[in-house]
Amino acid sequence: MGTFKPEDCEVFAEFRGILLDKRFIKYWDDVETFLARPDDLVIATYPKSGTTWVSEIVYMICKEGDVEKCKEDAIFNRVPYLECRNEELINGVKQLNEKKSPRIIKTHLPPQLLPASFWEKNCKMIYVCRNAKDVAVSFYYFFLMITSYPNPESFSEFVEKFMQGQVLYGSWYDHVKSWWEKSKNPSILFMFYEDMIEDIRREVIKLIKFLGRKPSEELVDKIIEHTSFQEMKNNPSTNYTTMPEDMMNTKVSPFMRKGIVGDWKNHFTVALKERFDEHYEQQMKECTLKFRDEL
Repeated sequence: MGTFKPEDCEVFAEFRGILLDKRFIKYWDDVETFLARPDDLVIATYPKSGTTWVSEIVYMICKEGDVEKCKEDAIFNRVPYLECRNEELINGVKQLNEKKSPRIIKTHLPPQLLPASFWEKNCKMIYVCRNAKDVAVSFYYFFLMITSYPNPESFSEFVEKFMQGQVLYGSWYDHVKSWWEKSKNPSILFMFYEDMIEDIRREVIKLIKFLGRKPSEELVDKIIEHTSFQEMKNNPSTNYTTMPEDMMNTKVSPFMRKGIVGDWKNHFTVALKERFDEHYEQQMKECTLKFRDEL
């Protein structure tokens, strides 16, 4: 496994095979015993894969395109983050328990750590994934802006850790593969960030239909306009600028940075790309899942 530095150990710990924030683990019982409702909708992703984007689209669909309703509160309150716990400041389970149905739930958990009640109730789930290289770049900047997390020494060092699964939420490879296995279930919609960038209209229509609604042209147009990268980057209810600076410093790096496919080309050296690609081939050789790292 990658090299662990002492300061990492203060924040993260291995839990059932994946690295998690110690604050999440401390209150794990609340997550494990979480009671799903049949009309819950789960949005699951490995971090930095388009979670906020899809959450806002789904929220828009549920509110029938009412932009004002989407601006009433920050996205992290409208779509609570299930396992997130920061002592008394953030408590995803409590937020969700207080919400009226239907609830939209955000999680970064792999399927085996998701509360059993979601599977028992056969809840609808949307899984969004993004190519590994772009995720690594975006995750690196995320680590720089989260004040309680140790800063990566360098980009290449972070990529090494990413490859070994020594980052928050563990191995990207295991995460996408285990959700891909689950995606044969008709209650799960498996989506790609790259497809959304390529043709957002097609993907929005797919989401509307998955949620059992009819995609009117007016609704689709409204959603596309409201959830464009620039709109969301400038929108305080989606860009995380309402988070306290001592938790998330958006001056270091904005939460919404570029929103493109292929930014990895600006960060990976030739040697690092070769090493990454070789490792990637080994990890994904048995898997039928195919990603695009450029469009």
